[in-house]
Amino acid sequence: MKQFIIDDRQMAYLDVGQGPVLLFGHSYLWDSKMWAPQVERLSQSYRCIVPDLWAHGESDFAPSSTRSLQDYAKQILALLDHLEIDECLMIGLSVGGMWGTELVTLAPSRVKGLVLMDTFVGLEPEVAHKKYFDMLSTIDKQQAVPQAIAEVVVPLFFANNAEQNSPELVASFRQHLLAIQGKQASEIARIGRMVFGRRDQFEDIEKFALPTLISVGQEDKPRPVLESYLMQDCIDGAELVQIPNAGHISNLEQPEFVSDMLERFAERVYAA
Repeated sequence: MKQFIIDDRQMAYLDVGQGPVLLFGHSYLWDSKMWAPQVERLSQSYRCIVPDLWAHGESDFAPSSTRSLQDYAKQILALLDHLEIDECLMIGLSVGGMWGTELVTLAPSRVKGLVLMDTFVGLEPEVAHKKYFDMLSTIDKQQAVPQAIAEVVVPLFFANNAEQNSPELVASFRQHLLAIQGKQASEIARIGRMVFGRRDQFEDIEKFALPTLISVGQEDKPRPVLESYLMQDCIDGAELVQIPNAGHISNLEQPEFVSDMLERFAERVYAA
């Protein structure tokens, strides 16, 4: 991992391969390693930049100046400046898509194409918003992810039969959640409030004029397929791909399907 200092904090990021740039954004509660199958394939032809979100992976806790996903997008833009990257294809899953669209709004000339995976850039629906904020409050107070919350959260990330089909993937994620302790738990909760308290970006995405691919696991629970159709309706020319036998972390449940899909889209974007 490489390090970029911004606002007195270290942002960790992967920088693998050479060629046109792919910028990846990972899911909340995961880190840059989540994209390993795609980076392994795509770094043969592209330069893959994969930052760890604040308080995730090897990145420091968020600077006090980071109060929203808009602020985070500005910090990612600073990373691109630091790396002297003029343009990239943005590939964001979950919160990665939420800050990815903020990046397009902030610097449209820098983003050549956009992939929104298992994400939604409108407001968090009211019932889910309350449920998630209650969980974050508990995690913050207890400075840990209680077993009861872990048992609710883990199934949200995967397809219905994941325990049978991908037992190691599910078990390692459960272990990861239960290992979150102390100040890190509070900082993860702080980032969670930015994610689930995000602003509505629908008016902004209606103005987007770049190649856009929206994809979603057919069994995604937190970000159901309908939400992807709502975004597709807003972005002119966007295409939508449903990923079979996949939940929220579709790129790890169906790595070959997703790598093929991203490779085809990247070829199209950079051939244009």
